[in-house]
Amino acid sequence: MAGSDERPPNRLAGETSPYLLQHARNPVDWYPWGEEAFARARAEDRPVLLSVGYSSCHWCHVMAHECFENERIAALMNAWFVNIKVDREERPDVDSTYMTAVQALTGQGGWPMTVFLTPDREPFYAGTYFPPDERFGRPGFPRVLETLHAAWLQERERLLSSAAEIVAHLRSATARMESAGASDAPVTPALAQEAVDHLRESFDPAWGGFGGAPKFPAPATLGLLLMHHARTQGLGDEPRALEMALLTLRRMATGGMYDQLGGGFARYSVDERWLVPHFEKMLYDNAQLALVYVHAWQITGEAAHERVARETLDYLLREMCSPAGGFFSAQDADSEGVEGKYYLWTPAEAEVVLGREDAALFCAWFGVTAEGNFRDPHHPELGGRSVLTAWRTPAEVAREYGIAPEEVATRIAELRARMLAARGERIAPGLDDKVLTGWNGLAMSALAEAGRVLREPRYLDAARQNAAFVRQALWRDGRLLHAFRDGVAKIDGVLDDYACYGLGLVDLFRATGEVEHLDWARDLFEALLARFSDPVGGGFFETAGDAEALLLRQKPSYDGPTPAGNSAAGLLAWWLGRYYGQPEWEGVATAALRRVRAHLTSAPTGFATMLQVAELQLAPRQELAIVGSPAARQPLEAEAARHYLPWLLLAPADGGGHLPLLEGRDPTDGRALAYVCEDMVCALPAETPEGLRAQILKG
Repeated sequence: MAGSDERPPNRLAGETSPYLLQHARNPVDWYPWGEEAFARARAEDRPVLLSVGYSSCHWCHVMAHECFENERIAALMNAWFVNIKVDREERPDVDSTYMTAVQALTGQGGWPMTVFLTPDREPFYAGTYFPPDERFGRPGFPRVLETLHAAWLQERERLLSSAAEIVAHLRSATARMESAGASDAPVTPALAQEAVDHLRESFDPAWGGFGGAPKFPAPATLGLLLMHHARTQGLGDEPRALEMALLTLRRMATGGMYDQLGGGFARYSVDERWLVPHFEKMLYDNAQLALVYVHAWQITGEAAHERVARETLDYLLREMCSPAGGFFSAQDADSEGVEGKYYLWTPAEAEVVLGREDAALFCAWFGVTAEGNFRDPHHPELGGRSVLTAWRTPAEVAREYGIAPEEVATRIAELRARMLAARGERIAPGLDDKVLTGWNGLAMSALAEAGRVLREPRYLDAARQNAAFVRQALWRDGRLLHAFRDGVAKIDGVLDDYACYGLGLVDLFRATGEVEHLDWARDLFEALLARFSDPVGGGFFETAGDAEALLLRQKPSYDGPTPAGNSAAGLLAWWLGRYYGQPEWEGVATAALRRVRAHLTSAPTGFATMLQVAELQLAPRQELAIVGSPAARQPLEAEAARHYLPWLLLAPADGGGHLPLLEGRDPTDGRALAYVCEDMVCALPAETPEGLRAQILKG
């Protein structure tokens, strides 16, 4: 078998996606998604093999090595099928369409996703990972290929009929699902409380999080709990909402899912204790989690929450940001072909870096033992290695080593920096350096809010730079593009891009008072209304009306690891409706809630972002305009930043402007003034932080 570097490149060599480029020297005759592949399938009367994955997916790499780099298997694929490779992050519309089919056909989903299609793009067989021979209770991939090839030749009518039935079923099921949650009943405090009570039923009181292993961080759910606490504190037993969120945040930050050396979170924990992660690191997880930790610090003042927020954002700026200001998508779970190898340590390795005495303290603090806590059946040589945790307290370690707790903290910080530098000498995991617009919106939200709350100018600078980059590279003639890499912007933006980037711009305005960011968010929202709305059934489609037509045109309403497109659009509609005095835009948010109201209490983790819209509607209609020069505003803005008031319509500004909240409000004699209004009743302007605090907290 020829080495992959010796093979001539296939058609994927002309793509920009790092995931597609990983397959550019496979012996498989891959096509990127497009009409050329389907035209060949029709001309040669062949079915299509569609393979969907992403660059940081461990099992995608496994199937690639086992099957797509195998000359014998590739020969079968090339002889019998037209083969298409898709990056799910680059084409979320293609991915969601065929993932719906996979879930309908198999009862489960995931990546790598493998779907067999007719030349008319209709699925007739589907699965996820297939091994090269029968194992794990799965058929070997060659046998699957042979069986389907024979069926295509000998049972064509049955396959085509089955494909047509599958498509009809998917379209019918999609329509039913879109109407199943609709209700005109109002959103009430009782509904929000019922959703939180439902979350309590699946909450893990020992380790935090919801459900058992594998355990995902669920930042939208944690953010919802913080919002619910803020709105209801002092009413009933609502400290429990805060307790669920804070326990989860503390447990995650001290477990192995958090990178104890470099900051940032892995995708999920394979166990219920947040100990052993699936090591890939995603931009969207870290952006959303950093934001939740910022808000947890606002509520509690706990230094650990601020530290985790800063370390996570600093990780993004250090390792996930281009010089131009765009944020990359992901870091791989694997390095040197082994999952997690980059992050694991033995006592002997620590001793080489730190010396015996310092290594002993480091290992005691971070849980590194000779036995190790990590096991990989595919790589037994990694036995005896440890994922770093921070489960011990300074007092415990101080007693063990006969030193002061303050000295433990100081020494650990120094040892941590030395070990991070040593880790930097290892072969790093692969980086997916494509820039995705919607995910960048999540990062901008986190940076802007952290800059505002933590009073950190460099976070605001990074958020401004991101806005400038996206406007220059991904905004064309009133349209957002979805992806950017190597100087090439491509693929029309999807709903999430408009909604999530718009929300990031709203947060950047709240942090800086630079109204051009809010005005651009308004432009994005108006484009979203024009291009994604369903004028018949309500809600928003994932793709624009003039986008490529796929088998299904879906309306994303269920949160995945990122906010559902319809929920993010509802949030954006709510904020912009209030800022610009457009009640009909607030009505868009209300309509979005009504479309899924019946699901809000039965599946709160799947609708946590929409429940945040509900919390905003139930909260006080409180407004704060801080008017004056940036320097004069600073003490008043700092006071406002101390308080977690997620419903607050905040508008810092040099002077009166075109926003209704700022009309007639100009600075006086170089002073800054803070105008607090609630339920259309305004107090006298506050000139001091103490006066502002009394007004926003109602004395």
